[in-house]
Amino acid sequence: MIKVYCYSRCTTCKRALAWLDEKGIKYELLDIKEQHPDEKSLREYYAKSGLPLKRFFNTSGLLYKELELSKKLPSMSEDEQFKLLASDGMLVKRPLVVGEDFVLTGFKLPEWEAKLL
Repeated sequence: MIKVYCYSRCTTCKRALAWLDEKGIKYELLDIKEQHPDEKSLREYYAKSGLPLKRFFNTSGLLYKELELSKKLPSMSEDEQFKLLASDGMLVKRPLVVGEDFVLTGFKLPEWEAKLL
C-alpha cells in the first residue's frame, strides 16, 4: 500500500485523493503538517525518487516564501536542505506519494498514471 502525505486544506491534495479513490487505489493517508516525514525518511524518499532535491520543496507555500528559500537554497548544503525539510511539513511538496519502489511529488497526472495504474 502506498503512503500519501497530504494537507487537508490543499485543493491539489483533495484532487489527488479523489483521483486515487476513483481508481480504487488503496493508500495510507498521512497529514503532512502533523505527521511529516523525518530527515531519515526524506533521505530515503529522495534516493528512491531519482528527482532533484528541489522537487521536494513546496515552492508555492507561504513558509517557503517567508523564509526566502528561493534565494537561500542554492547556497545550502544537501544536509542543511534535508534538516530544513524535516523541520516543517509545510515545506514539503504535496501530495507526497511513497510506494515500494517510487516516490512522487505533487499531482502530475501523467506521472501518477505511469506509476499507479
